[in-house]
Amino acid sequence: MERQSYRWLPFITAVFVTTLIVSNIIAVKIVQIAGLYLPAAVVLFPVAYIFGDILTEVYGYSRARRVIWTGFFCNLLAVTAIWIGGRIPAAPFWSAGVFMSPAAAQEAYKAILGFTPRLLGASFAAYLVGEFLNSFVLARLKVRTQGRFLWVRTIGSTLVGQGADSVVFITAAFLGIIPGADLGRAILSQWAFKVGYETLATPLTYIVVNYLKRAEKEDYFDRDTDFNPVTLS
Repeated sequence: MERQSYRWLPFITAVFVTTLIVSNIIAVKIVQIAGLYLPAAVVLFPVAYIFGDILTEVYGYSRARRVIWTGFFCNLLAVTAIWIGGRIPAAPFWSAGVFMSPAAAQEAYKAILGFTPRLLGASFAAYLVGEFLNSFVLARLKVRTQGRFLWVRTIGSTLVGQGADSVVFITAAFLGIIPGADLGRAILSQWAFKVGYETLATPLTYIVVNYLKRAEKEDYFDRDTDFNPVTLS
């Protein structure tokens, strides 16, 4: 019988969803890190993958699947609310807290918080593909390694999940806009940065996972799990 509650699962879900939503908001800014030009979201979005690893490693694929879909629909709600807020006419005295006209403030709102349909679709598709591949690979590796070598699972699943995420997002968002060679470099740059991020965070992942397994008295193995990503049972 499945347990009905865990002490830390709601908190982990909240952090996972928050990192996802905030990442999508700050992704509009392009930053330069170690000579690479990347969306500002790369400083936070990999945290969602780290927590995705923790969810699958401790609680199993089925519970991780629910959290992934929760993140998807919460992000959809946030995007919808931002879009509606942008469509509502601004008050004549609104200046967004700075010295600018309401029209300029409205344009600033749209520039920072606005989403083009193509970028939005690319982001949602990349998130679902990447997160489910990440969770699936980690769950299968855990059974294959009999619960040993956590670092193999976290890094291996990130190589696959973040690789798929980068390919889907950059291709869907920028194909035909960025030249082919530059498109490939952009994919490799994001992938390498995210995998490096996960690798450096491995000691912290070990600490959190070991603590949660003791606190929750859970260490789930997905031996008979239905890995269909659209099954919510």
